[in-house]
Amino acid sequence: MSPMPPASTSARLLAEQALSRAAGAPLLGGNAAELLIDAEAHFTAWLAAIRGAQRRVLLENYIIRDDAVGRSFLEALVECARRGVFVAVIYDWLGCRGQLRNSFWEPLRKAGGQVRAYNPPRFGQPFGWISRDHRKQLVVDGRLGFLSGVCLSEKWLGDPRRGVAPWRDTGVALRGPAVAELESAFAESWSSIGTPLPTPPPPPGGAAAEGGVALRVIATQPATAGMYRLDQLIASMARRSLWLTDAYFVGVATYTQALAAAAHDGVDVRLLVPGSSDIPAVASMSRAGYRPLLKAGIRVFEWNGSMLHAKSAVADGRWARVGSSNLNLASWLSNREIDVAVEDAGFAALLAAQYERDLENATEIVLAPRRWARQSEQVCSSMARPPRQRRPGGSSGRTAAGALRIANTVGAALTDRRVLGDTSVSPLLTTALVLALLAIVALLWPLVLGLPLAVVAVWLSLNFVARAWQLRRRRRRHEYPAAED
Repeated sequence: MSPMPPASTSARLLAEQALSRAAGAPLLGGNAAELLIDAEAHFTAWLAAIRGAQRRVLLENYIIRDDAVGRSFLEALVECARRGVFVAVIYDWLGCRGQLRNSFWEPLRKAGGQVRAYNPPRFGQPFGWISRDHRKQLVVDGRLGFLSGVCLSEKWLGDPRRGVAPWRDTGVALRGPAVAELESAFAESWSSIGTPLPTPPPPPGGAAAEGGVALRVIATQPATAGMYRLDQLIASMARRSLWLTDAYFVGVATYTQALAAAAHDGVDVRLLVPGSSDIPAVASMSRAGYRPLLKAGIRVFEWNGSMLHAKSAVADGRWARVGSSNLNLASWLSNREIDVAVEDAGFAALLAAQYERDLENATEIVLAPRRWARQSEQVCSSMARPPRQRRPGGSSGRTAAGALRIANTVGAALTDRRVLGDTSVSPLLTTALVLALLAIVALLWPLVLGLPLAVVAVWLSLNFVARAWQLRRRRRRHEYPAAED
């Protein structure tokens, strides 16, 4: 009988097994991983890789826009295809809706490249459009891979003429065995749309080691929830620190509870989110969830730049995650996402150092003392928008509120902290106002609501008929195969 392994070794093996099973991805060694910060670094590296391609270019991105950036990538892809390089592109139908027309891809198709749109609306799948391909990845020659939160749009570069800073985003360049996992993830997406991808010949001797970094490639698909399970597990396993950056944080109860439990155990849990978002509704939902985080001892920061679009995490200075997944249900359960979970102290240290630099351009959100809650909310509102005209009231009350507003504003400027009151009244009032307006419209102009409902009902009816016909045809083919020949 072989001797039992030491307790520390058993714990490490058990943790590795738990992480692999949660993510649905094995730990792969022998990789080189380079951190890429912001779009300019991404676009430079991506275009250089495409222009140097010899055999195969696979590009999968949620948004590809018909602008200077999108056209520069199109030109590089067309040049590759004309040289005989196999070029395949997947873009998300909804993500690119209004960003480009199908004719944008004609030069690439004429050059021999292949392009597919992911999940356009189809009869028989009335709610299929909800699932999106939110990945941002590029694989070149099976040797070099990139994954990120960056889309192919000049919005990520900002607008120097108008004083708009570049968007803050994070990605990674990979070499080594992990690149085959990126290629496999692309191939699965490609085959879900149509004819499978031609299988390239394997490299002689297998994938060569390029470095000493161990990592997992988590390529999630709708309803698989691999990234959700991994995020939950990391929140449970973190012992000293867990620093999160997210563009569209909408914390579900189970994940919020996992973060709160870590904070209660003394883990330094921090969350960095946008101060101003390109999707204001999501920003409002994020702010609505601050209170339970702050009460649990989690530190929340808002980015002061134009837009924070990064999705990353670093735990205990040894584990790091970078990719396309946001901390919300759409990314966890509905979308195709791709992330890399790196178990390397050197890479984690780089990401942690970048996190600390990011906090230098962020404002910390703090809870207000309960007795000053109402006045504190007025301070928060005044910082977010111009102050409203108030009715005349007692001079002492106005003086106290004004003094508190000034003190908190000055304090926020000096300490980079913004006070959060005990309750959030604005979302409740906004919801009440919207419901009241809908009620008025329904009473006075019923057709305004009735016609859209009728259109939706007809659409669903046609889809259900199409779906029933497809299932019936499939059943008949299965029951009477000879009759269909």
